[in-house]
Amino acid sequence: MSTVTDGFPEGAPCWADVMLSDVAAGKRFYGEILGWTFEDAGGEYGHYTQAFHGGKNVAALAPKPDGRMPTAWSVYFASRDAAATGDRIRAAHGQIIMGPMAIGGFGTMLMAADPGGAVFGVWEAGSHKGFEKRGEPGAYGWTEAYTWDAKAIDPFYEEVFGFATHDLSDEAGIEFAVWTPAGAPATPENAVAGRAVMDDRFPREMPAHFLVYFVVEDCDAVVRAVQRLHGRIRWEPQDTPYGRFALLADDQGADFAVIDVSHPIPG
Repeated sequence: MSTVTDGFPEGAPCWADVMLSDVAAGKRFYGEILGWTFEDAGGEYGHYTQAFHGGKNVAALAPKPDGRMPTAWSVYFASRDAAATGDRIRAAHGQIIMGPMAIGGFGTMLMAADPGGAVFGVWEAGSHKGFEKRGEPGAYGWTEAYTWDAKAIDPFYEEVFGFATHDLSDEAGIEFAVWTPAGAPATPENAVAGRAVMDDRFPREMPAHFLVYFVVEDCDAVVRAVQRLHGRIRWEPQDTPYGRFALLADDQGADFAVIDVSHPIPG
């Protein structure tokens, strides 16, 4: 995993942002735990606030235009043609929530929901290509869709983005798969996202959703910082073959995960 210097293949996660009631509080929270700095795009773009790590663009914080909207992280998948992707979403029984909509010269976005109800974004890049860094501390690392119905959503993402589904349930101990891009071998090494089926460990009223992971240098230190900053610990730190991770919520309730990939345990 390295610094991004060019575009993203079709269907690759290319951006993430979070909708917050209080962006100033979000800047304090994520600035401390992830070492981010920020730049407000101004009133013309709704005070969309870009986050940087080491001078590289890694995510964004967005003020809620409507207080009824969820406080949540969103992941965006790359598209060469957002309108065509929207057509495939509809044909595959997904729902278009917003767009496609041009954002100045930065690109074109749409928001959609898969047949299981998980919301995601699509980004057709203009001058804003997406993550300038990923897979490194302070940057995006991974995303997973949590759903109640894998049979509804695996064919959806296969049709919309051309993904292949690779079942890892026997290895993971839960009903779990990874998605790989069209033309790539269907192996975990080529995966761009994961898919987990929620079970009785999750409240039945929990909606389907995407979980965004950020890479950190020390998972336990971040957990302590989140507690100090009045965030919540959803799942305590645990070791996996991919690194030590924890599931957290910020002080406004947006869920996210952190992972230290430098200390994986043998698979």
